[in-house]
Amino acid sequence: MFALDRLDQILRRHDEIGEKLAGNPDSRAFVQLSRERAALDEVVEKIRAWRAARDDLAGVEEMLVDSGLDAEMRALAEAEVGEAREKFAKAETALKLALLPKDEADEKGVILEVRAGTGGDEAALFAGDLFRAYQKYAALKGWSVEIVSASEGALGGYKEIVAEIAGRGVYGRLKFESGVHRVQRVPATETQGRIHTSAATVAVLPQAEEVDVAIDDKDLQIETMRSGGAGGQHVNKTESAIRVTHIPTGIVVMMQEERSQHRNKAKALAVLRSRLYDAERRRLASERSADRSRQVGSGDRSERIRTYNFPQGRVTDHRINLTLYKLDKVMEGEAMDEIVEALITDHQQKLLAEGEA
Repeated sequence: MFALDRLDQILRRHDEIGEKLAGNPDSRAFVQLSRERAALDEVVEKIRAWRAARDDLAGVEEMLVDSGLDAEMRALAEAEVGEAREKFAKAETALKLALLPKDEADEKGVILEVRAGTGGDEAALFAGDLFRAYQKYAALKGWSVEIVSASEGALGGYKEIVAEIAGRGVYGRLKFESGVHRVQRVPATETQGRIHTSAATVAVLPQAEEVDVAIDDKDLQIETMRSGGAGGQHVNKTESAIRVTHIPTGIVVMMQEERSQHRNKAKALAVLRSRLYDAERRRLASERSADRSRQVGSGDRSERIRTYNFPQGRVTDHRINLTLYKLDKVMEGEAMDEIVEALITDHQQKLLAEGEA
C-alpha cells in the first residue's frame, strides 16, 4: 500500500509548480520548474486514476455487504466487483511504476558512438549496419539524427561514427544499448562460406546541456589543425579541424567534419560535455551501489550484451535471455522496440522487487 501522505505531497507540489510558472519566473527557473512539472505529470495522472479505481471498488464492495440490498442490485454488484478489482490492481501497478525513481536523463537526446571492435574490415561493416539500424529506428520514432564525426572502414562501414540523436525520451529508450554487440555471419569477402564472428562497441551518452555541465575555459586545451582525409581541394587549406582536451580528465575530442572552425569547436564541446556528464553519472551510480550488476544496461562497454546471428536470422539479448527470430526487422529498426520494451520492463520489475524487499 502507498503512503497516502506522500501522494498528497506530490499533488500539492504539482499545484505549487503550476502557480510558480503562472508567476512568470526567470528563464532558468522556468526551465527547471517546467522539467519538474513534466516529470510529475505522469505520476499525478496515475495517482488520480488509482484513487478513482480505489473509490469505485470500495463503492461496489460496500454494496455487497449491505444486507438491505435487493437481489437485482446485488447481482449487478457481484458482476461489477471482479472488473473493479482488476481495474484497481492495474491502477496500483501503474502507480507503483510511476513512483519508481526516475533517471533525470531519460527525456534527453543522446550522443551515439559506434566503434568497430574485433574482426577487422567485417567489424567496420557491421558497425555501419548497426548504426544504420539505429538511424532507421530513430526515423520511425520521429527523432532527428545528425552525424557528428565518422571514420570509414577500408571496405565500407565505419571504424568509428558519432552522431547526435535528438528527440523526446531518446536516452530512456536507447540507454540499454551500451555494450558489445557481436555478429556472426559470412562476410562478403569470404570465398569459402565460413561464418566469422566480429563485434562493434556501442556507447549511448545522454546529451548534456550547459545547465547540466559547466566547463571552465581554463580547463581546456584547444588546438587547431588542417583537416585530413577525403575532401577535395578544401582539405589542408584551412585550419578548421579542432582538438579539445579536457585537462582535469584527459578526455580528448577531435572534430573535423565541418569547414567552419567555429562549428567544429561547438560540436567538440557538445560531445565533451556529454562525456563529462556521463562520467559523473557513472561515478554517482557507483557510489550509490557497489553492486551494479543488478542493473540491466549498466553501461559497461566491455559487456557483451547482444548477438546477431545472420545465418539463423536470430537476435539474442544475453542480459534478459530474449531471442527473436526476426533479425531482418531488427536491422530495419522495425522490431527494435520489442527488445527495448523487454529491457525496460525487466529493469522496472527489478526496481519494483527491490522496493518491496
